[in-house]
Formats: sequence, structure tokens, C-alpha cells
Amino acid sequence: MFDTLLIANRGEIACRIIRTCRKLGIRTVAVYSDADKDALHVRLADRAVRIGPAPARDSYLRADRIIEAALATGTQAIHPGYGFLSERLDLIAACEANGIAFVGPSAGAIEAMGDKIRSKQIAREAGVPGVPGYDGADQAPETLKREALRVGLPVMVKASAGGGGKGIRKVESEAELDNAIVAASREAEAAFGDGRLLIEKFVTRPRHVEVQVAGDRYGNIVHLFERDCSVQRSNQKLLEEAPAPNLKPVAREALHAHALKLSRAISYDNLGTVEFLVDAVTQEVFFLEMNTRLQVEHPVTEAITGLDLVEWQIRIAAGETLPRGQEEITCTGHAIEARLTAERADEGFRPDTGTIALWREPEGLRVDSGVETGSTVSPFYDSMLAKVIAYGPDRDAARRLLADGLERTTVLGPATIRPFLIDALREPAFADGEATTLFIGETWPGGWQPSVGDAAERDAIAAAIWLSTRGKVPAGPWGTLTSFRLLAPAGKPGACHLVLTSAGEARPLRAEALDGGFRMTIGERQFDIAVVDDAAGGTSRSVLLDGQRRSVDAVLDRTGLFLRHGTFEGRIDIMLAVVAAAAARDAQGHGGDSIRATMPGTVAAIHVGEGDSVIAGQVVAVLESMKLFMELKSPIAGTVARIATKAGATAAAGELLIALDPA
Repeated sequence: MFDTLLIANRGEIACRIIRTCRKLGIRTVAVYSDADKDALHVRLADRAVRIGPAPARDSYLRADRIIEAALATGTQAIHPGYGFLSERLDLIAACEANGIAFVGPSAGAIEAMGDKIRSKQIAREAGVPGVPGYDGADQAPETLKREALRVGLPVMVKASAGGGGKGIRKVESEAELDNAIVAASREAEAAFGDGRLLIEKFVTRPRHVEVQVAGDRYGNIVHLFERDCSVQRSNQKLLEEAPAPNLKPVAREALHAHALKLSRAISYDNLGTVEFLVDAVTQEVFFLEMNTRLQVEHPVTEAITGLDLVEWQIRIAAGETLPRGQEEITCTGHAIEARLTAERADEGFRPDTGTIALWREPEGLRVDSGVETGSTVSPFYDSMLAKVIAYGPDRDAARRLLADGLERTTVLGPATIRPFLIDALREPAFADGEATTLFIGETWPGGWQPSVGDAAERDAIAAAIWLSTRGKVPAGPWGTLTSFRLLAPAGKPGACHLVLTSAGEARPLRAEALDGGFRMTIGERQFDIAVVDDAAGGTSRSVLLDGQRRSVDAVLDRTGLFLRHGTFEGRIDIMLAVVAAAAARDAQGHGGDSIRATMPGTVAAIHVGEGDSVIAGQVVAVLESMKLFMELKSPIAGTVARIATKAGATAAAGELLIALDPA
């Protein structure tokens, strides 16, 4: 067994690996970029080594710097986690050259399955059925288009290398083919350094089901049952569960048999996952790809088997045989995992960034997280913050436990998809185990939106908390004068007028001081509120609203507060009305037509220069966020007045990129 192990990753998976290493008595070495110098995984590890600037290409994707860190710390093994270098042959070659064990399968297995085109050919030779399509060597755009039309629309245009939903486009009409091929190839080249594509027939009612496999260096290979990962957005999974619901015994047996057959064909020798499409109507099984690494969703398999899959990986890499044979591996109960990401589900799952003002995990559930209160969510890496896993004696019990646990989870700061996940878990299609990969689009054809709740009640509570703590938050003379009267003997109570702003909407409110509280007037409604601080460092509060108790979470700063109230979890800016009016007057005349960043990310390209003429709909810039590209188009015809950024620069959501003068 190893004495020291380096984790070539970050975030929740790095923290997860550290937990198993501690159980095994193995010292851990973390690596970090400049963006992660204060990250949780850095503080949890026994040692930590800086490997470069924030962009992944300059740090976490640099195999040479990973090896330098390993040699400097006396590391005997490197665990790559998932993503980054987990399926990169250059890291394995560097490990072998320096006598360091790689915690993963052999280079031959990764090479065979890392290329989707080759993996499909190997699967065919092994007798594992695949989706009809094209995986030939001729990658000319006209050839790909011709083959897509031969297969028959709709089709999936997919990157041959890599995974994680990058370089994938669904094409339903011939008019979309040319752009889809170009965009998928460009995205694949940026993400994996390989722009080759393949074409697959789109299964009309597809379920995404995968089989966990494990092999050792002595020819032993087993499966650890299957997982259903059908609930996805942008081809990335959001809800995963084990075992897969509503499968006929013949389909379940076929999945296990095909996974073992393919694994044996390449002498697989660590943990891996064989992914399949299952036709929800016929339950036919089609091979998709094999991920030669640990999967994000491995905790649900651990829950139903009682096994530690990271421990299995380490023991196999250390030369041990499989801890258990096939007959010793059993499936008990049901587990469901939710990926909690920093995204705006109500804006098409747009990534969000910022500092986490409050992080509170639910008791009684497993939470694999890589963040805490004070952590920074940057635009440089994947948006996943944590995984919340529920286990129960049956599927419905696990589903209810997970929805309840997410209700008791609090994340203030960057927006998360927590409310969306709760809604998804309670949708009939998911509750009945009938979700396909079309689940989100079919359930919310116009896009998911959160329940509004009582906005007036929320504003009243936010204002009461803000006013009751203003003495603790210095913000200049106007901020410290919550209310005053020129004629004190007049007998009228002190009052002030506020403007509350969230989601770009400003709302007026009148606050009147009462004994021990406030009377809030919003439009035609009035609320009498008293605020009482609870425990948890002053972030939890009990609010007496018209005599009824409410529990909320709030974190204040100079210009407002982050609030968790009912279904609302977000920021509310608060200003005295006189200050807000002055700010509004100051903003007059500063409008105009412009192109702004639609999400936090990196400016991948600027296609115009100052003084250039543009037409409405012309692509003027490209924004990249987490290897996904978005074309930004001019909303008008006109002239480029100013370019406020440059290619390679980072941009916050809403940041001005290009200013235009209308024609």
C-alpha cells in the first residue's frame, strides 16, 4: 500500500479522495491553482503545492507540473479524480517514466476507450450493439453531413474524444447540420485538443443507463450493478440513481453482460463505467461509450453495495486483487444523487460565480462537497459545488429523503439549481421512474421557472432584518440614519422610505418604527414584523410576522443582504429612497445599445474592431464558459463605438463587452 498519494484534481472529488486516504492511513498531497489557494481541498490535505495560474490549461491540465509536485513531495501514487487529466495518456506516461503509480486503468485501456470512434469499433467486434451511425476516418464536413442524412434525422453530432457533454449537438433539420458540425468540432478541439466527430442516430425516447465495472491486473472483472442518469441538461447529468428503475430483467441482464464483455475485451484493470442508451419503449440496449475513470455519480453505487470505490481504485493500483468476487457483491435498497451546481436554472442553466456567503448542509444525508462558507466560485472550472446523496430501503423513500434534504440545504451567494432539483424530484415523471433524457424539455418546454412565493412578505422581512442591524453595518451618513423627524414633539412615529431591488426589479417600501419592530407598507399591504437573532453565527433568524413565526437565513453586507425565505434564495439590494432616486438620475443618459456577457466566462474571440459596421444578428464575439461556447450577436445595425474587452479576458455576467452606435 502507498504511503503518500497526490490528488491531481480539485473541488469535491479531491475532498472525497482525501477522506478515503485518511481511512487507509495514506498521506495526501493537494495541488492548486492561484484561484484555489484558499480552497477546502487545499486545507484538508496533509500538503499542498501550487501548480500555476487560474486557467486549467496553465495548472490542472499541466501533467509536467503535476509530476514536479509529486516528485517534490515524495509521492508514490497519483489519483486523477475525474475530468482534467483523468483520461490523458501523457500523465500516465509521465507517471511510468518517474516510477509513480497511476490510480486508474492501463494506458492501453484508456487509449482504446478514450476515442469514441475506436471504442465503437471494439464494441462491435466484442458483440456489443451500438447506436446506428457513422464513425469513419473521413472527417470532411461534407462527409459528416452526407452520413448524417444517410442515418436519418434526428441525429447526435458528437466529439470523438473526451466526455462531460462537451462537443455534442442534437440536429433535427438539415438546415442545422452545417453549423452543428462546425460548432461541435470547435468545442471538441478546445476541450480535448481533438476536433474529430461521429454521428449517431437519435433514439426517440432514450434513457441513459450505465454499468459500474471493476477489474484488476490478474484478469478478474466484475460489475457493481447499474445507474440511471437520464435527467440531464446540455448532455450533463443532474440526477443519478442506482439501481435503474423500471427495467425489465432481460434488459438489466443485457446491460451487465455487455459491460463485462467489453471490459474483458480490453483487459480492463481498474474502476470504469460502460454507458448505454436504453430505448424507453422497447428497452433495447445500445453501447454509447466507456469512461475509464471514477464517475461523479459513484456514491449511489457505494450506497447500494456498501463499498468504497475509491478504496477499490487505490488497492487495485497498489497491485492487490479485487476485494470481492461477483457473487459477493449485492445490491440493497435505493440511492439517488443530486448534483448541486452554481447555475441559474431559470436562465437556461447559466453558470453563476461569486463568494459563498453561507453554506449549510442538511443533516442525515451524505454530502460530498468542495466548498464552505467563504469559498469563491470562479468562472474557470466546472460549476458543481457538491453532490447530495440520499439512501433508502426503496426508491420512493430515497426520493423523498433527497427532496427534503435539499429543502434543508442553504447556499447564499452564487445562484444554485437547488430549487430546480426539488421540483424535478417531485415531478410525476421522475417520481414514477419514467424520466428519459428529454425530461427537462418535456416537463418545462418554456424553461423552468421558480415558484414566485409572496414577494411582498419577502421584501418586508428583508427590510426588517436590514433595518434592525444597520447599526452593525457602517455605510456612510445616509446609511446610518434609518429615520428621523424634524419635529420630535409632533407625536408621529419615525419612518423611512426604502427601495429594494432583486432580479433587476426595484420596489418601494415604507418602514415605520414600532416598539420592538417595524410596520412595513408595500403597496396596499401592511406587515408588522419583529426580528429575533438565532444561533448559527447570526445567519439564522426567527421573524414574527403578524404574530406568526418564520425562519429565514440572512447574510448582510453594505448594500443589502442575501436571503433564504421559502422558495427564494438570492440577493436583495436595499437603499434609502432618496439615495436610489439620486442614483437613477445619475444613470439617465448612459444607456445605448451594447453587447454584454450573458454569463461569467472567458472572451474566446472578438470578430469586429472599433469603427466597423455591423448588421443585426451578426456574430461579433464568442464567450466561453467551462468549455462551452456562446456566440454573441449584434442586436442592431450600426457601428462599433468601443470594444471594452479583448480575447482571452475574463468577463462577469452582464459586463459590457462591445458598445454600439445605432445606424
